[in-house]
Amino acid sequence: MFPVLYSFRRCPYAIRARYTLSLLGVNVYLREVDLKRKPQALLSLGGRSSVPQLVDTEGNRYPESLDIIFWALSRVEHGLDIERIWPNESTKKNNMMAWVRYNDHIFKIWLDRYKYADRHPEYSQNYYYEKGEVFLKRLNQRLANKTYLFGENVSVADIAVFPFVRQFAGVDQKRFDESPYHHLKLWLARFLDSSLFKDIVMKKYSTWEIGQEEVVFPPNQ
Repeated sequence: MFPVLYSFRRCPYAIRARYTLSLLGVNVYLREVDLKRKPQALLSLGGRSSVPQLVDTEGNRYPESLDIIFWALSRVEHGLDIERIWPNESTKKNNMMAWVRYNDHIFKIWLDRYKYADRHPEYSQNYYYEKGEVFLKRLNQRLANKTYLFGENVSVADIAVFPFVRQFAGVDQKRFDESPYHHLKLWLARFLDSSLFKDIVMKKYSTWEIGQEEVVFPPNQ
C-alpha cells in the first residue's frame, strides 16, 4: 500500500510535487485528475478539491504542494544528499523559502495575468510580461555564478520555482528564447532536458477512474 497522490500533469504545483517524489524515490499511487470532472474520491475529502493533494496510508491529508514536498523529505533518511536539497541551517531554509514565497504569492499573480491576458483586459499582455519579468531578472542575476539558486546542487527553492518559470516561458516561447536571461535559460533547461523530468515527471497517464488498477509513481524505482 502506498499513499495516494491526486495530480494533474500540466499543473506547476503538481509538477513540483511529482518532481520531488521522483527525485527522492518516494512511491505513491498516482491518480491523474480531469479538472472538469473531478473524481468523487477527491471531492469526498472535503474542503479544497484542487490538485495536487496527497493522502497517506494513515488517512492524513496533505492539501498543498509544499506540504507534499516536505512530507516526501520526511520519508527519506536524512543525510548529506537530503541536506543539500533542504539544509539543516534555519537561515538557509528561510532564504530558500523567501524565493518560494515570492514565486507563489507575487510572480504567480503576474504569470496568470500574462497567460490569460484576455481575462484581464485592464492592462496589456506586455504589461503583465514586464511585471513577471522582474522575477526573471532576479533569478537570472542569482544564477550568474551558480548552477542552482543556492549553489551547485538542486534545492527545494529550485524545485518549487522552475515549473512556474516553465509555464511563463511557454506563453510565448520565442520571446523567452530571445530574452537576455542566459543564466536563467540554462537553469531551466537543466530541468526540462533531464530524463527525470521528461520520462518520469511528465509521463502521460490516463485519467484515473474508480476501480482501475492503481499506478505506482515514480515507475520502476
